[in-house]
Amino acid sequence: MNNTPTLENERVILSPLTLDNYEKLISIASQDKLVQYSPSDIATPASLKNYVEIALEQQKAGTSIPFIIYDRKHNAFAGCTRFMHINTKNKILHIGSTWIGREFQGTGLNTQMKKLMLDYAFTTMNFEKVEFRVDERNLASRKAVEKLGCTLEGILRKDVYLLNGFKRNTCCYGLLREEWQSN
Repeated sequence: MNNTPTLENERVILSPLTLDNYEKLISIASQDKLVQYSPSDIATPASLKNYVEIALEQQKAGTSIPFIIYDRKHNAFAGCTRFMHINTKNKILHIGSTWIGREFQGTGLNTQMKKLMLDYAFTTMNFEKVEFRVDERNLASRKAVEKLGCTLEGILRKDVYLLNGFKRNTCCYGLLREEWQSN
């Protein structure tokens, strides 16, 4: 039923996010303001389950591939991420809905995970472009995608409502396959 691949390297294992394993993320998802720049509600066990159910519905529709993140260095589940807005006709997808616990931030985990996903998207899935959408105020995430070689292609003004009612500006970053291969 689930044809989500498991992606791994020496640092991280990205395996299918399911209703059987999401509970391993409850303690991380409940960290205060963990996803303050995101429109997603994951703070309670019920809201996290709903978040996963939506991701799995998108997966059935062919527009999303959600992963649970396991950090080999810390021998612990760290969060989740997904391929999303999958557009096979135009060979473009987004990497997003990524969150990892504070104890994993700044450890190199996110970079290793993104490199694994980018390589898979460009090499195995044969996509031509990967996009990232980031809240304009989220400087750490913006720097992280820029470090991967992504280009800021524009800013969508007052684009997405967050849980607190604030309407964020969204930075659109893109990375072309030829830019990734020349990295």
